[in-house]
Amino acid sequence: MPNPTSWSELTRGLVDVAMGRAPADLVVRGGRWVCVQSGEIVSGTDVAVKGQRIAYVGPDARHAIVADTRVIEAEGRYLVPGLLDGHMHFEMAHVTISEFVRAVLPLGTTGVFIDPHEFANVLGLPGVRLVVQEAAQQPIHVWVQMPSCVPAAPGLETSGALFGPTEVAEACSWPEIIGLGEMMNFPGVIAGDPEVHATLAAARAAGRPIGGHYASPDLGRPFHAYVAAGIDDDHEGTRLEDAVSRARQGLKTMLRFGSGLDDLKPQIRAITELGLDSRHFILATDGLHPGLLARVGHMDRVVRHAMAHGLRPMAAIQMATLNTAEHFAVARDAGQIAPGRFADLLLVDDLPTLQIGAVIARGSLAAQEGQLLLDVPAFSYPPEVKRSIRLPRRLTAGDFRVPAADGGAVTVNVIGMIAGQITTRHLRINMTPVDGALPADRARDLAKVAVVERYQGSGDVRTGFVHGFGLKAPCAIASSMAHDSHHLVLVGTDDANLALAANSLAEKGGGQVVVCEGRIAAYLELPIAGLLSEAPVSVVAAHLEALTEAISEQCGGAYPSTLTQVTRLALAVIPELRLSDLGLVDVTRNTLIPVVEALASAGD
Repeated sequence: MPNPTSWSELTRGLVDVAMGRAPADLVVRGGRWVCVQSGEIVSGTDVAVKGQRIAYVGPDARHAIVADTRVIEAEGRYLVPGLLDGHMHFEMAHVTISEFVRAVLPLGTTGVFIDPHEFANVLGLPGVRLVVQEAAQQPIHVWVQMPSCVPAAPGLETSGALFGPTEVAEACSWPEIIGLGEMMNFPGVIAGDPEVHATLAAARAAGRPIGGHYASPDLGRPFHAYVAAGIDDDHEGTRLEDAVSRARQGLKTMLRFGSGLDDLKPQIRAITELGLDSRHFILATDGLHPGLLARVGHMDRVVRHAMAHGLRPMAAIQMATLNTAEHFAVARDAGQIAPGRFADLLLVDDLPTLQIGAVIARGSLAAQEGQLLLDVPAFSYPPEVKRSIRLPRRLTAGDFRVPAADGGAVTVNVIGMIAGQITTRHLRINMTPVDGALPADRARDLAKVAVVERYQGSGDVRTGFVHGFGLKAPCAIASSMAHDSHHLVLVGTDDANLALAANSLAEKGGGQVVVCEGRIAAYLELPIAGLLSEAPVSVVAAHLEALTEAISEQCGGAYPSTLTQVTRLALAVIPELRLSDLGLVDVTRNTLIPVVEALASAGD
């Protein structure tokens, strides 16, 4: 926010344009105003812009036009507020904020609310500061939330940093921090953990909204208790009853349509069938992978999807603009086409299909027909950010061995994949040791999953088993992006290939790799914190496509979104079973459990 003197000068300039005493810099003439604040579409509307903000919205802006004024003829096209993503992690696109903005600005996105907890888990508070600095130089609004859970599951994993009330209070004193990121430690909230509640209190004392993450189907007392802690929104609902319960309890209900996650479709029925007030719902992606951004879209994709499932165009647009801005208390600046707000608007040819012809961001014509017209400056990350993976030695096949005494079958706790879902199943499968260890079993679709500690240089390896990836060849898939602590996570059917994959990640400073029968089949380098590439989204998308092809064609994997799901196997806040650098996590019971449980009973 400008200081009072500069704000006074700004508002006087806007008033002069509105009164006809001074010319506008830009006028958009003859559009159909999608007025989300009143729920109307107003034909024959002009918009006059001074600098970055709107001075006048009305039937005739000729009084603000002089020879030097840039005039854009809308010719009856819809004037739609720039789209806002209510909750997302830019790191999921594997690119810097600058490259992310280059990709989404032509798609109509003029503001995003980012929770950089991936970055923070690796680089701590200095990493959040870097994100704030890069966000500040963007031609769109990039509002930054302070990550609340670093690590995401205390006691069940370690990370590159540790956040508590002190760190949250410090970050919330920065004017650039818009709110507290999703409180993933819902078990800690429900249990009354003093540290967790002190973290919430620090954000509340600073007047920041608190993001939620209630990843449980239990809508009984635990859910009510979680809301009672002061949570303001939630994006983890997956069912109709989740949307209804969240709205009734006063949460802003975020409907997520992201990479491999369509929680919007079942929950939108709360509005379209049950008649709940759409003004209390927000659209969000939670983050998108590069392939989707490059080929399909960003928030424009989400709005189209909402309309395709029965939501009225006005309601869908409100849920991606004004609803979001009001929730985060930035409606004075964004989320609507109105005087005093930033001039963020889209010229849309067809509302039901949201065909975007042009994008105006902060008063400048930023994109036209899908082509970026503005310069987005690159951000220079310090060299130490690219040296974040520390292994004390090269790993060997023996590091991935799962010991088990010979003499009969044993019961093994196995992570069970569920197609199309972020949750997993807790399976108990009988396995027979061979030479004092449990091997992967391709015939039974049992691969090994491993997590390698990356921060302390310990070289510790935790290995378990996962069912459902369908890998047919001796291979390994590995990633240094492993939500949320981002140790190295690997899935494979051969110990030597697992070792090769882990060593290659360490040598290149991070990335994602597919190894098949002793050779590297595909690689994406992610040198910034082991999470991000400095390349454009389209280049990263091409590398990811090569990784996906290698998994399918050389490893024989038939599981949808294999690479994405590999990165989530260490996500120790999503039920039921995960693997962390400390061991196998029973998320439902919030405890570590052994991989090999006991001698098996008769039968398989």
